Amino acid sequence: MNLVTGASGFIGSGVVRRLLARKQKVRCYVEPGAKLDNLQGLDVEIVTGDVNDREGIARALEGCDTLYHLAAIYAIWLRDPSLMYRVNVEGTKTVLWAAYKAKLERVVYTSSIAAVGRGENGTPVDETHQFGQEDWDDGNAYIRSKWLSELDALRFAREGLPLVVVNPAFPFGERDIGPTPTGGFILAALQKQVPGYVDSGFCAIDVDDCAEGHVLAAEKGRVGERYILGNHNVTMRDFYRTVADVSGMKFPNRRIPVAVAESMGWLMEKVADVRKKRPLATLKATRYAAHTHFFDNSKAKRELGLPSTPLDVTIEKAVRWFRTNGYA
Repeated sequence: MNLVTGASGFIGSGVVRRLLARKQKVRCYVEPGAKLDNLQGLDVEIVTGDVNDREGIARALEGCDTLYHLAAIYAIWLRDPSLMYRVNVEGTKTVLWAAYKAKLERVVYTSSIAAVGRGENGTPVDETHQFGQEDWDDGNAYIRSKWLSELDALRFAREGLPLVVVNPAFPFGERDIGPTPTGGFILAALQKQVPGYVDSGFCAIDVDDCAEGHVLAAEKGRVGERYILGNHNVTMRDFYRTVADVSGMKFPNRRIPVAVAESMGWLMEKVADVRKKRPLATLKATRYAAHTHFFDNSKAKRELGLPSTPLDVTIEKAVRWFRTNGYA
């Protein structure tokens, strides 16, 4: 039996589907009030609970041999930023402590490429790269919380928990019900809210490839190791050009200076603080996006067999899903 926390989410629901395709039993641990659209029609057991509920997690782990811990808040802004740390950091420690006591056969912890940090001048980095002071200073609550929680996860591995870390890149594709901040890149373009692009780049992956990478990490990953789940290093300009080509929309062919983009992010964040409504961007999210974050996935390809869907196919799936489900 597999327990998947965050199972109703974007990547989590993909992991559930990959496990079911392997004819494995799945128990889904979801937060109270979570949308269950992504789990509709699936032959799974659903348990509702909080990641900081020690007894609830322990009960959910009964009879399980494998845990996929994906539950986390992925957001660029919250009314109460401390919630990010309560869920992403304290929640991870609670879940992994329960897993340690349950003597599981394997644990896959979902971190982020944000916890790996960025290379110099856009140089692709691998799993040996270390998160640095600049990453911390420029990072928002999400980035900082994922780095802190990965440190805890790796500490559990050193203490004997058979845990493997995966570091997903920016996922795109179907079932992005949030939508996630990364899905928001495409959705904002479809809603004609993208005035241009910043001269930077990032690493993308199809959400289904990312989900498959999680299951492969449980099957083939080495305990105490981290694996970058990312396939396409793409500039922001080329990404939006592909979105435009796939969607039939006009390409936002205007390069925006970093200072202007950061000013826009700062203003949106201030407005959000007053209106208490999620902004399209924030100062730190814009500052992060203004740098090039490229990654080397050689290890995941070599050791796990990470699959790779062409980026235009992934974007087409995302565009179709957003349009079909009334987001754009």
